[in-house]
Amino acid sequence: MLKNLDPLLNADVLHALRAMGHGDELIICDANFPADSVARATVLGKLLRIDGADAPRAVRAVLSVLPLDTFVESPAMRMEVVGEPNTIPAVQREAQAEVNAAEGRDVPFAPIERHAFYARARKAYCVIATGELRGYGCFVFTKGVMLAPDAARPAGSGQ
Repeated sequence: MLKNLDPLLNADVLHALRAMGHGDELIICDANFPADSVARATVLGKLLRIDGADAPRAVRAVLSVLPLDTFVESPAMRMEVVGEPNTIPAVQREAQAEVNAAEGRDVPFAPIERHAFYARARKAYCVIATGELRGYGCFVFTKGVMLAPDAARPAGSGQ
């Protein structure tokens, strides 16, 4: 056990999050997502797991160490409900609260159609499967940068 690290962040997940660079994307998905087959096509090439946690709890753990990108319009995305693109299921509302809390500001999820989500996931850095049993607990996050306290910050970056 390490100090100040969420206990859900196992060694494999921490290694991947640290290895990712600015602009790399990661997927957090529910138990229904074809995680293993999709993960084989990612940069990492293998599936990561945070078993025993629902998607919002896994989002909290990951975002406790991963900054979101402030240079892109949508650093957080959610899978749309098929046939109901404006419906926001409870799992997504709960994850949205975790994102906003981690960032200290509103970072609304951008919707992404289911098949477009799968295609994007195959190009991601990695896929993290959770124990989430509710459907549509699937998200894309884009890694941002950590700036030194005296580093120049982009205008309007929120950092």
